[in-house]
Amino acid sequence: MHRYKRMNYWIFKNIVGFLLIGLTISACESKSELEKEIAAIPIDIEIVRFDKVFAEASLADLPSLKKEYPMFFPKQYPDSIWEQRISDTLQIGLNKAVLSQFPSENELAEELASLFQHVSYYYGGFKVPKVYTTTSDVDYKTKVIAQKDVLVIELDTYLGSEHPFYVDLSRYIVKHMKPEMIISDVATAYSRSYISIPKQRSLLAQMIYFGKELYLKDLWLPEVSDANKIGYTEAELAWAKENESDIWRYFVEKEILYSTDAKLPSRFINPAPFSKFNLELDNDSPGMIGRYIGWQMVRSYVDNNDIPLEELMRLSPEILFKNSKYKPKK
Repeated sequence: MHRYKRMNYWIFKNIVGFLLIGLTISACESKSELEKEIAAIPIDIEIVRFDKVFAEASLADLPSLKKEYPMFFPKQYPDSIWEQRISDTLQIGLNKAVLSQFPSENELAEELASLFQHVSYYYGGFKVPKVYTTTSDVDYKTKVIAQKDVLVIELDTYLGSEHPFYVDLSRYIVKHMKPEMIISDVATAYSRSYISIPKQRSLLAQMIYFGKELYLKDLWLPEVSDANKIGYTEAELAWAKENESDIWRYFVEKEILYSTDAKLPSRFINPAPFSKFNLELDNDSPGMIGRYIGWQMVRSYVDNNDIPLEELMRLSPEILFKNSKYKPKK
């Protein structure tokens, strides 16, 4: 009798195992077919390496540069600004560093083409922009500028986290300043065109806003790691996963989800060295932990509801949270 029960259990266990394997293979095949369909979308990428053009320019070239690339020469600035920059030793060093890190734009073109194919698949009216690369005196606050017809990428803000040009910047800032973050930052810039800005100023509203942004990256950047999507190291992402239930319990017990306290974004939403729970664990935590939790809420909502993507991006934070059935496991 006991042997019979053990045999039945063994058979049941293996049947379940085979079913799970079958479902996994089916899901992978379905995903593969989707990616093949997306990859077939025709995309024409034009990248203008203005950084190279300016690096090779002489003072005599300035009039023609201004005529050909007016967007990089605002009229309120006198020619003396650009003349000085052309011959400035720091700018020359920056030009060399960018050319060394990005001698070719081929890899960037491939990544952008894939991103734009995915955006076009999910949003049919997307117009592929003309892409310009430039330098910006390492202005990390405007690394990517996305407009309707134009995309500007400031390559001197992606030289690598350990680059000497970044020695005076905070570690939590420079960890994002590496080549593999370009495509994630471009996706961030375009995601904001599709997400409704919440009318509420609550912590929950901000968490879900950025959660939607990160969910769009799930769709648009399927080959990019979750760490790069949110701008974490792999260790920081692992910490967030391991402590997710404790973080959630803290938010609930402190009753801050619906709070509009102006200090909450700097504690849990904005880029920072760490999140501020005012506990001993603070120094171990990554910044922007509220974005991470909002991301998991949106993922949970999608897993438990059938909703068109455009409607999801318009959904109010309260309704999304209520119907997400979000409950992190311990």
